[in-house]
Amino acid sequence: MRVHEQVQLKNLNTLNLNAMTSHYVQINQPSDVIDALAFAEQQHLNVLILSGGSNVLLSQHIQALVLHLNIQGIDVVAEDENTITVKVGAGQVWHDFVLYSTQQQWFGLQNLALIPGLVGASPVQNIGAYGVEVGEFIESVQVYDRELKQFNSISPQDCHFAYRHSIFKDHPNRYIIVSVTFKLLRKADLKLSYGDLKQAVGDDQTAENLQNQVIHIRQSKLPNPKEYPNVGSFFKNPILTAAEFDKISQQFPNIPHYLQANSNVKVAAGWLIDQTGWKGKQLGSVGMFHKQALVLVNYADATLADVKNTYQTVQSDVKQKFNIQLEPEPVLYSEQGLIQAHHA
Repeated sequence: MRVHEQVQLKNLNTLNLNAMTSHYVQINQPSDVIDALAFAEQQHLNVLILSGGSNVLLSQHIQALVLHLNIQGIDVVAEDENTITVKVGAGQVWHDFVLYSTQQQWFGLQNLALIPGLVGASPVQNIGAYGVEVGEFIESVQVYDRELKQFNSISPQDCHFAYRHSIFKDHPNRYIIVSVTFKLLRKADLKLSYGDLKQAVGDDQTAENLQNQVIHIRQSKLPNPKEYPNVGSFFKNPILTAAEFDKISQQFPNIPHYLQANSNVKVAAGWLIDQTGWKGKQLGSVGMFHKQALVLVNYADATLADVKNTYQTVQSDVKQKFNIQLEPEPVLYSEQGLIQAHHA
């Protein structure tokens, strides 16, 4: 393990923000975590865990030790007639793992193709798309528990998975994910609850075609971060109570919505943003993508301040029109490498 000083993270975050960190180390194996934490404690540094950089907002100057997860490996650990259980290193590219799982005829993750980031970040956000959440297929999450100072395995029940949420968001400084174990299906069980996906798949209802259509739809709507730096969907889809939805749907009957548990209703954040005129609109070097209003793009050499200015203006406009407070998805870090609330 080698600690580097004064490292530029611009190429390690998909929004392409200039972010110089005082200390940086690449984690290639679980034992590196212990060594890195010992160094941080000795040097009195906070620790910032960096995965694929696809869901983070970084300050221009960071005084902390950045741990960049690069643990590789895809290993079959158990199998039976109906399922196969695989342990995957936190540093594996998520989309590459999804493609590999389909090649191996392991089913369940096809709806989650082309989501940016690494495997280790997938449980944190409980990533989801087209009616599937990754938590449905997680058997366990292997972590280093900084509180207990030991490696541990956390069951899916104890992960407290919910919409874009998990125990890892509740305790962001406690756990460092080193690998994730998935229980996948040997027989395809296609999830086609979203109309545009069901229509795209058509009569060719195979996992391979489902995956291809998901990729095609995402590519048609979402910009490639290498061409248009972004963090994917910037805001969460708001979840309203039945009473709140009834009130807003009377004024806006065409609002796209999806029924949730407990009679709650999820509404489309992208539609809300589009209705306020932000689709394709820029504020300086930052704007909402012209094909998908939910995606914030860094069109030039934007700073974190530029990004904040844009998304807070979008929040304000949506709040004024719909009385709905949009919540950003990406994690915001301070100059000390600590997670900040977006309203701070």
